[in-house]
Amino acid sequence: MSTVASETPAYRSAVGKFFRRMLPLVVFMLVINQMDRTNIGFVQSHLKTDLGIGAAAYGLGAGLFFVGYAIFEVPSNMLLERVGARVWLTRIMISWGVVVAATAFTTNTTTFYLFRFLLGVAEAGFFPGVLYYFTKWLPNSERGRATAIFLGGSASAYIVTGPISGALLEMHGLAGIAGWKWMFLLEGGFSVLVGILAGFFLVSRIGDAKWLSEEEKAALSAAVERDELARKEAAKQQVSRWKLLANPQVLLLCWLFFAMSMTGYAITFWLPSTVKKIGGLSEFEVGLLSAIPWVCAIAAMYTLAWHTDRTQVRRPWVAAGLVVGALGTFLATLGTPWFGLVAMCIGATGFKCAASAFWPMAQHTLDLKIAAAGIALVNSLGNLGGFVGPTVLGYFQDATGSTTGGLYGLSAASLLGAVTVLLVRARHATAGSPITDPAVR
Repeated sequence: MSTVASETPAYRSAVGKFFRRMLPLVVFMLVINQMDRTNIGFVQSHLKTDLGIGAAAYGLGAGLFFVGYAIFEVPSNMLLERVGARVWLTRIMISWGVVVAATAFTTNTTTFYLFRFLLGVAEAGFFPGVLYYFTKWLPNSERGRATAIFLGGSASAYIVTGPISGALLEMHGLAGIAGWKWMFLLEGGFSVLVGILAGFFLVSRIGDAKWLSEEEKAALSAAVERDELARKEAAKQQVSRWKLLANPQVLLLCWLFFAMSMTGYAITFWLPSTVKKIGGLSEFEVGLLSAIPWVCAIAAMYTLAWHTDRTQVRRPWVAAGLVVGALGTFLATLGTPWFGLVAMCIGATGFKCAASAFWPMAQHTLDLKIAAAGIALVNSLGNLGGFVGPTVLGYFQDATGSTTGGLYGLSAASLLGAVTVLLVRARHATAGSPITDPAVR
């Protein structure tokens, strides 16, 4: 977009209104989204006591979410483009709220698996759908800031999930209903309510916004149209996803994000059970303590993001984050439950920092001709680590009575990822290939 266009008062006013009116709404929706997919971490012991769902079944069920999500992500995105963001994003939210509420009626392992898979199906397409929504409202020069704010909502969700879920679990026995059922019913019902209300406030197209003047609509539409033309020209040179599977850089990035997802979601789904081992804690106190690792992780993540934005050096920090994550998961196998909580703080910090540096590195590593499709493929395949990590921990818990073996495996995977980052960096440097990442240059 030209400098003249960006300095137009009508354009700047229109962008400002979008950031004030639409962005907070989708960020709030994302916070609820992340809470609803991870809240089962706080009911693992309840599912075992009330329904006989063991650790292996719990881990598999937690991971099945990502299978449903991966299968239906692309069809969901195609439908969003056809029917519009307002209809489809609110439909997604209402659907996942219904599934979360229905999880309160879990009766055995089979229904637990079914509801987790259906939750992945219901949520599929929400995150990339919002990013697509940004392309319809903002040119490229504004989308980076919007995406950063949106991702901040994802990070903050980890902090609020514990206290909220813990407080709802303390409703145990009210009206003769178990606390874990109250948690699913109220959190799912709240998602449905927010989804319905969002349908009245989300605006799919610039031309439909009543809070924009005609001059603002014209200025913003012109900027977005210029950006769309540039993307269409770039799309003509892009390759198919199947061909991307033969691209070494794409496969490397898939593996790295897969390793991060394994560790990150394993910590997410098993952290509350680690905290409960401390003993003598109420459900709310468990929720509060479970938020501590994410407070540490998010503080470190934003500090690192500020540093890497200034230096433009990200590749070494991806490796460093993976090493720290491996150290945390290894230390979690030692010492007391309190020591385990400290170890989880280290592991979560490493995972979040590695992820925050990973995506900018990926964008700079891939050739522009394959960047958009390549990053989408990395996200789809890499997220399947969220299936493998919890499943492995659950298997080891049931087979050996401890998650130690699974945590060793996660530590090894993170270390292998860190070594891979460094080795590939050296190979590209010696080969003299045109890498745009300043860390490699």
